[in-house]
Amino acid sequence: MEDQIAVDKLVKVYLKMKATKEQVDAEYKKKNEEITAQMDTVKQALLEYCKEQQVESVRTNEGSFYRTVKKRFWTNDWDAMGKFVLEHKIPELFEKRLHQGNTATFLEENPDLLPPGLNVDSEFTITVRRA
Repeated sequence: MEDQIAVDKLVKVYLKMKATKEQVDAEYKKKNEEITAQMDTVKQALLEYCKEQQVESVRTNEGSFYRTVKKRFWTNDWDAMGKFVLEHKIPELFEKRLHQGNTATFLEENPDLLPPGLNVDSEFTITVRRA
């Protein structure tokens, strides 16, 4: 009985801390989004200044800023991209990582097959829910 009371108290305390953490996280997220939006407005003004003045960087008494070109790459056709990569022998265009969900599903469906070099890390976790 005493053990049950101690466990009940631990669950109660955990749920109270979880609620507080969720509230703090929500407040932080809201404030962070507001500040990020304000910073984006300032960045746009600085980018416009660079464009108007036809400069790449500016030094001021408060600090300096410069503009750079940020490039992103993606594909709409993974089959064609895969064939291209294989044809030209350039696998370095892909990132080296496994899709966690698909790998778990594959291993569940094929328990007798173990891909070479595969590592698995498992640990117990606790999930606490309200009654």
